[in-house]
Amino acid sequence: QVQLQESGPGLVKPSQTLSLTCTVSGGSITSSYSLWSWIRQPPGKGLEWMGVIAYDGTTEYNPSLKSRTSVSRDTSKNQVFLHLSSVTPEDTAVYYCTTGLWPLTRYGVRNWGQGTQVTVSS
Repeated sequence: QVQLQESGPGLVKPSQTLSLTCTVSGGSITSSYSLWSWIRQPPGKGLEWMGVIAYDGTTEYNPSLKSRTSVSRDTSKNQVFLHLSSVTPEDTAVYYCTTGLWPLTRYGVRNWGQGTQVTVSS
């Protein structure tokens, strides 16, 4: 079974870059047709898909966050990264690393990490 573990700082100051790591075990981030997405949930709000990196390195982003979001990976460490720049308190949320199969519109998200709380505050 694929397991995902998010890690990174729980507190980030406004205007700084939020950086998170997703460490994957039990599966490869280069496995054919696999997709690795970051999803967040602000307090009292719904889930928001942020971006994805596919098994071949292709990336796509939520248009509302594209200018500030970067998803990357280190295949040697089987890790996926999230960088969200110029953060504000509205970026406070629980951040999840997830995986599923292409296309997500058909199969959806298969596995979720536990999630990590990130607070943006000075």
